[in-house]
Amino acid sequence: MDQRILVERARGGDRDAFAVLARAAATRLDAAARLILLDREHARDAVQEALIRAWRDLPGLRDPDRFDAWLYRLLSNAAIDEARRRRRRVVEVDITTIDVSGHDDPIATFADRDALERALAGLSPEHRALVVLHYYLGLTLPEAAAAQGISLGAAKSRLHRAIGTLRRSVVETVDPALPAARGGQS
Repeated sequence: MDQRILVERARGGDRDAFAVLARAAATRLDAAARLILLDREHARDAVQEALIRAWRDLPGLRDPDRFDAWLYRLLSNAAIDEARRRRRRVVEVDITTIDVSGHDDPIATFADRDALERALAGLSPEHRALVVLHYYLGLTLPEAAAAQGISLGAAKSRLHRAIGTLRRSVVETVDPALPAARGGQS
């Protein structure tokens, strides 16, 4: 069934239609929340909170075609709220969709993945959420900005800072003697 029809039915109170929508989005939402929160259990809490908010606020959704972007915004906000409540960092992240073709050495692949996970852990939840929305979920920067409830300029600035922080962190992990790791030009 067409997503728009399901959204319209769910807006009218059809729980079964909402259940279909929630099941269809659950895997993407969980993966994004895990990347933002760096913890499976907290990610599940954030997804659950986002879906509760979605059910509660669905009648107010103006454009059913924007359901996915709206749901990502709810998830992003729920994940950031969860991070603020917990204020602890867990280093474990399961990143399952990184394409590391070109690496024939599984140990190098593991090291690259570990460096990326550590770099992501060093970002604030707001910056991590933007990176996840844009690079992992494939939202355009204007869509990611809207999902976070910030201006496009703020999103560009945050993303620039986040990528710079990620780059410095990964370079520092690979070779601490490189200039970029000490704040030099890359």
